[in-house]
Amino acid sequence: MYYKDQQPLTNLAVMLVLGVVLSIVMSVFGLSNRSLGGMLMIATVFGFGGSFISLFMSKWMAKKSTGAHVITQPRNETEHWLVTTVAAQAQKAGIKMPEVAIYDSPEMNAFATGPSKNNSLVAVSTGLLHSMSQDQAEAVLAHEVSHIANGDMVTLTLIQGVVNTFVIFAAKVLAGIVDNFINSNNDEQEGGNSWTYFLFDMLFQVIFGILASVIVAYYSRQREFAADSGAAKLVGADKMRSALERLKQNHPSQLEGSMMAFGIASGKGMAELFSSHPPLDARIDALRK
Repeated sequence: MYYKDQQPLTNLAVMLVLGVVLSIVMSVFGLSNRSLGGMLMIATVFGFGGSFISLFMSKWMAKKSTGAHVITQPRNETEHWLVTTVAAQAQKAGIKMPEVAIYDSPEMNAFATGPSKNNSLVAVSTGLLHSMSQDQAEAVLAHEVSHIANGDMVTLTLIQGVVNTFVIFAAKVLAGIVDNFINSNNDEQEGGNSWTYFLFDMLFQVIFGILASVIVAYYSRQREFAADSGAAKLVGADKMRSALERLKQNHPSQLEGSMMAFGIASGKGMAELFSSHPPLDARIDALRK
């Protein structure tokens, strides 16, 4: 699992702050929110702004939301093994040593996050450490290190930014068309300030946002296959297959938002089209091939 985008509440907070700042800027420069230039500016700032702010805050948010304890000085054999293993894998993958952390959770899971390949975090759950063999845990760590080495956090942030920009821009264009049609006989209505405009703007953003999430989820699934392949190169395909087989006995993931996209396991029962992870059987078959 690796870090995709922000959690819903964090995303909403970022978007609200950007909205206030953007409104002030547009008011100062007299830029209409119904002009193509104004809509493109809004879409770009909101689409990429929220994604990149969340990316830069990703390590901090991950630590706070999971209560992860970063290992600065190993206190026992397990922590010493974790740090040593990640250090060896990071060197082999050609990246700077990530921070290593443990978070308390009964589920078998792990995630990687961070704004760059050389500023990252790998965290594992206590449930994974208690339930997996050392070889299986080593494979999971290699999966997370591969996510970092592949630059998945940054790449998925860029994809999310492009998708967000399209969603916002398309929603505002269509909202303007609908609003013009509904209020065509209202000469006193100032363009872009009617309640129908804002209503349809939000409605179209929700609809397009759901459709766009399919694109992001598809890319995320492909990156899971790539991370599995990277782990197989680091520790061997047999260890990675064994870890995935063990994960088939896992409980649904308790990780949320961005972290779910970059973990080793995700929640079950989601429609495959919207899932950030491929089915475990498909990942195991891909490693066999």
